[in-house]
Amino acid sequence: MPREKILIVDDEPFIRDILKSVLEELYDIIEACDGEEALVLIRKQNPSLVILDYKMPKKTGIQVCKEIREDPLFLHLPIILLTGKGEVHDKIEGLDAGADDYIVKPFEPDELMARVRMVLKRSTRDLDANPLTRLPGNVSIMNEVQNRIIHNKKFAVLYLDLDKFKAYNDYYGFERGDELIKETAWIIIEALHSKGKEEDFVGHIGGDDFVVVTVPERSVSIAKEVIEKFDEKAPLFYTEEDRKRGFILSKDRLGREEKFSVVSISIGIVTNTERDFKHIGEVSSVGAELKKYAKTFEKSIYIEEKREDRERKEKEKKK
Repeated sequence: MPREKILIVDDEPFIRDILKSVLEELYDIIEACDGEEALVLIRKQNPSLVILDYKMPKKTGIQVCKEIREDPLFLHLPIILLTGKGEVHDKIEGLDAGADDYIVKPFEPDELMARVRMVLKRSTRDLDANPLTRLPGNVSIMNEVQNRIIHNKKFAVLYLDLDKFKAYNDYYGFERGDELIKETAWIIIEALHSKGKEEDFVGHIGGDDFVVVTVPERSVSIAKEVIEKFDEKAPLFYTEEDRKRGFILSKDRLGREEKFSVVSISIGIVTNTERDFKHIGEVSSVGAELKKYAKTFEKSIYIEEKREDRERKEKEKKK
């Protein structure tokens, strides 16, 4: 896997040397001694991160930062600004110009590494974020699950999907549908705050599909919390008349008019407590199967994978 590239921009060689010595073990380092050279290298080398000094000849750090942010190709390029100790105005001006973070000179190597890791991670998630909910998208979801597989961690992946959402969207319109999706995102986030831990993860695959990555012992309590809160909030997205009637008239996927009750949520819970997964594709396949089964209940429900039960049923079929 190729290493991420960091551009260090400072007119003082010894500062560049210090930065390089701290970072070169984990990252490929490019150097520039002024702002003009930095802009040339950014366009030629396409770095993953720029560490930029505030005061430089030819072009200051602020000028470079503004030019980067005006270029659509580098709008999301993360920038860390180097400022002098106690120069609050420099920090504010840098952040206003588009810098993602700042480091005060002189700096501690551990703090530098921590800030570099944080900015790079945040940048990756921002690029991948779902535009509607701002939750991490498919790339982040894949990385999160695959990382737990690689490191042999016990995990549970919750695949969450709204039932009868297309009918709701067709009946009330996309704007109301988007509001329901955003509310679902908040319900899941609040469930993690209530029943989860900091290391738990929530992502938005797209549309009305979400993913939660946690540990097996927390999976059911999170699922129950999501279902309870969703079933409380979902009816509020209908008119009073439709709530009293208990259904809406909309068309199914074949274009036939049908009665649809209030939107519900189906959750499939996949764990590696009873089986080993080698790739996220295997996890997703089981999750899709569980979600499909959950939808047959016509209500909000979670389904856990029971490998032993599945194997027993297969054996019974063969008899």
